[in-house]
Formats: sequence, structure tokens, C-alpha cells
Amino acid sequence: MTKQEQKQEAIERMKMLKLYPNVIKEFEKENIVNLSENGGILYWLDNDQQKMVDDFEIEHDALVYHIIHSFTEIGELYSLLYVSKHEKEWETDREDLKDGYAFVYTKNVNDDWCSEFGSICIKSQLGGLVRVA
Repeated sequence: MTKQEQKQEAIERMKMLKLYPNVIKEFEKENIVNLSENGGILYWLDNDQQKMVDDFEIEHDALVYHIIHSFTEIGELYSLLYVSKHEKEWETDREDLKDGYAFVYTKNVNDDWCSEFGSICIKSQLGGLVRVA
């Protein structure tokens, strides 16, 4: 699986999620990953957030295409939406997105032991995404 194939899949997923068109264009043309927070408002990553993405992509041979940043009772969370290197998972991932779910890696800033892979419930809002469960 090539990074270009992963990138094409990520672009298709971003379109499915109805992310703001400029977010998709920035990712496609410049490899810029955006972050949603505060109800779907979009931001560029700071240096620490970009390092988190770079480290994750190297460790898991994955391609991150969007992040949802949340503050919860269990800590500050970064939910990384990504395309895995395993193409056989892609169809299931797309079906889940259609149903409002995303399989993500969630980084817990306050307690790394609680960081994990899993499904979250999401919705499109203000051109970005919101984690609703």
C-alpha cells in the first residue's frame, strides 16, 4: 500500500464527512492536516500537534487526515482520523463513517495510559467535525 493510495482514500473520506472544501484542498495539495474543536471550528496544527501526527504515522504506518480536539471529564483528547495501511479495512471504515462512526486513535494528553484505538461517534458541523460520543 503506497502513501499516495492512502492519501486518495483519505480525500474520499474527507468528502464523505463534508469537511470544508479548503480543508480537503490543503490536505490534497499541501499535506496539511486540520484540527476541529469548539463545535467544529477548524484550525491548523501547532508544532507539538504536528509532531504527534508525525510520530503516530511512523509508528503505525498510517496517514492521519483530520483530528478532533476535545476536553472531557477523562482529559484532553486528540482523536486522530486516519487511513491504515490495510486496504481490506477501508470498506468497513467507509461504511462506519456513513453511519456516523469513525475508528480512530485517541491520544489522552493528561493520561497516556488511557490513549487507545477505538470507535467514536462523530458529526459534521461548521465545516469541521465534532465528537459526540
